[in-house]
Formats: sequence, structure tokens, C-alpha cells
Amino acid sequence: MRLAVVLGVVGQLVRPFALVFLAPMLLALHDGDLALLAYFALTGSIALGFGSLASLRFVRPKTFHRSEALAVVAVTWLVIALIGAIPYALSGLSWIDALFESMSGLTATGATIFVDFDRFGRAIFLWRAMSQWFGGLGVIALFVVVLPRLGIAGRQLFFAEASAAPSDAISPQIRDTAGRLWRLYGALTLLVASLLMLCGLEPYAAALHALTTMSAGGFSPNGQSIAGYQNHAAEWVLVPFMMISGTSFTLLYRALTGRLRGAPGDAEFRAYAMIACGSTMLLAVILAGGAPTLDTLRLAAFQVASLGSSTGYASADYNLWSDSARAVLILVMVVGGCAGSAAGGPKVIRLLLVGKHVQREITRVLHPRAVLALRYKKQPVPDEIVRAVITLVTLYIGGYLLLGLCLVLLGSDLVTGFSAALATLGNIGPALGYAGPMGSFAGFGVASKILMVIAMWVGRLEIVAVLALLHPDVMRNLRWRGASTGR
Repeated sequence: MRLAVVLGVVGQLVRPFALVFLAPMLLALHDGDLALLAYFALTGSIALGFGSLASLRFVRPKTFHRSEALAVVAVTWLVIALIGAIPYALSGLSWIDALFESMSGLTATGATIFVDFDRFGRAIFLWRAMSQWFGGLGVIALFVVVLPRLGIAGRQLFFAEASAAPSDAISPQIRDTAGRLWRLYGALTLLVASLLMLCGLEPYAAALHALTTMSAGGFSPNGQSIAGYQNHAAEWVLVPFMMISGTSFTLLYRALTGRLRGAPGDAEFRAYAMIACGSTMLLAVILAGGAPTLDTLRLAAFQVASLGSSTGYASADYNLWSDSARAVLILVMVVGGCAGSAAGGPKVIRLLLVGKHVQREITRVLHPRAVLALRYKKQPVPDEIVRAVITLVTLYIGGYLLLGLCLVLLGSDLVTGFSAALATLGNIGPALGYAGPMGSFAGFGVASKILMVIAMWVGRLEIVAVLALLHPDVMRNLRWRGASTGR
């Protein structure tokens, strides 16, 4: 792996990112908040300066190896998170708290360190929302738009973030794919904002919630999340769009272009919808103590859609609900959304493939000589993909347990520690206990916050990408420039 190539590409990606800070600068100027204006101007200048220096002598490589693609994705996340933390730090947060908030935003996790929301200006909340919007599908699309201009195989970087499970490509041309993703993502964001304004939310609140809904992020400018607005119409509007944010954007594109036959018949989407509907009904019955009412259906549907898509909004403090109700929510948190969506977690398709694999192995016990092909969409799934899926699901489960254990050993109670592990590694957002939907992650110690920052970063890159970079083959092949063996 050539470090100069990685650093050069990272610089090329970070440099245009400086323009993102113009929006909060303009809002700070409009509000007359000159301090925030200066903070964001400084942050944009640092992003521009770092990007320019890093790419100063960048030369387009003739080849771009997979380890270098993985490194570019991983390092870019870290660099942008560090730069994005600067406005928070200048606004009074400690550096670790600022990095926690920044990483939570860029990974579309939605776990907040904020306690007193009134101490921050509107430009800060705009930046929080924008960071999640870019961290959803925006950053992925940015990668595959910018890289073709550099003469580098953008598809390699796209695969570095894409699911290893089988999926359909929107287009064989990666630039065309990126453009369609941007248009779909942007159009849905504008639609959500418009509908929320029709429901009575002011344009500022509607815009921020639209940005953090389609990114499956969940940051709200209100300390009580959606519950703070007491707007039931807005809650009903957000439910389907949160579900959409957890749906494969490839599938959405096919549906919106008239090829609807593929959507209802897609096994992953069907399972995702069935889990959501079943969990909603079960939760509504538990909340009502019998036949569900319209209010319990609304509460259940909102929380299931929010946590199932890893958005993380809350229309009620479910931390106060019964254990049986919270168990249903933990179930949908573990499952996550669909591959190719903005959602976090192990993804429905992977769990489906693991289930099919287990079923096949049980059948082999009875029929050891049988040739049993594992199929998805009537196509055989290669064994290497099955192995990759099982490995990833195992890493997620092991990661949840290990991180939860570490957080408990560092002083958290059992419920808060393990739910926080699930919330951060799965990029879901709020946990239970004092890190619940109406709480904050500020109560964790510094060591715990550092572990969760790493967990959010690793979880967004789907674990394997980071572990692959630490493989001895990659470490032995590190070079600044010159020849590389291709790893």
C-alpha cells in the first residue's frame, strides 16, 4: 500500500469538503453570531489547507489497489471527523466530546453528547444535520463522483463501503450511478422538508429534520427529539420516510422508475417490511395492554421505524417503558435496515443469508450427501460470499458483546453499557439508561467515549474494512511511494 497515494486521494476529497462550511457560515451571519461565523470560517480554511497540502504532489496512479481504496475510505472518515469537531470544540466542548459529536454525525449514528441545547447557536445544529446528511449516502456518492475525475477506479472505493451481500447495480457506469443516487437522495430530502412544513414545523426545523431523516441520522435541534414538538402529523410523515431511509436505494430507484415488480418480490425488502409491521403490532399491543389504539400504534410505528432504520428519533421516552416493550425495540435495533441504504447494523440481507446457511447445514445433518446450493433471488450464492456474510455478522455480535463488556468494566451499568455498544457499533443512536432517547452520552467517562468513537467509525465501515487494513500482509507492504505488490 502506497501511503503517498492514499494521502493524496484523501486530500483531493477533503479539499472540496471545505465548501460545506459555507452554509453554517451564512446562517451564523444571518443570526448575527459572529463567533460561530469565525469558527466555521476557520474550520473551512483548515479543511482547504489540509486538502491542498495533502494533495500538493499528488500524481494519478496507473493502478489503485484494494487496500489503498479501503485506506482512503477509512482515513477520509477520520480526517473529516477531526475537522468537523473543530466548531464543537471552539463552542466549548472538550476535544473528546467534540470528536464524539462529530463522528456521531458523520457516521449517521445520532448519539449525542449535548446536554444543554440552548447553549449552542443555530449554525451548530445546521452543521450537525448537514454532517449526517453527507454521512448517509452523500459521502458515498461524493467518493464515486470525485474519483473518476482523478483517473482512479471509483468502483473500488464504492465497494469499500458497499455491502458484501448480493445486490443489483443501478447502472454499469459508476458516475451515472452516483448522479442518480444524489438526485434521488436530494429529491426525497426536499419532499420530507416540504411535508414537515405543511405539518406546521418552521422551515429551519423542517429542513434539519429532513436532512437527518433521509440520512438515517436522527440528530434533532430539540433536546427532546421529535417528542419536543408535540406534532403528531409530523410523526406520521416521518414514519414512512424513516423506513425508506433504511431501504435499499437501488430498490427505490427501480420502484420510482416504474419497475415495481421487483420491489414487493425482493426477499430482503419483504423481510424488512414484515419485521417492521410485526414489531409495530406487537409493541402496540404491549403498550395498550390489549387491543391497540391509534395513539399506541403511532408510538409503536414511530419507534420501530426509527430504531429499525437506525435513525434514532424518539417521539416518547421509551426508556421508561416496560422491559417487554424495550425488548421489542432491541430486536429491531439488532436487525438494522437493508443493504444499500443509509441504515446501520448488520443489515437484513446478511441475517437472511445466515438463516439460509443454518437451514442448509441442518438439512445436511439429515442428508449428508445432498448437494444443497444456497440461493438468493433464484441465483446461487457463492460460498465466498456466504463466508464473508457469516464473518461480518459474527464480528458485529462479537463486537457488541466486547464493547458492552468494556463499557460496563469502565463504570457503566449493565443496561446502559450494552445498549450503548449496540447503539454506537450499529450506528443507531440513542441507547437505554442515562444514554436513552431523552438523555445524553455525556455521562460516560473519557475512555468509554474514545471506545465508542472508534466503534462508530468501525461500524460505519462495516468492521471488516478496518480489520483488513490491520492485516499483516498490508502492514508488511506499506510504502511511501514506489512499487506495491497490489495488497
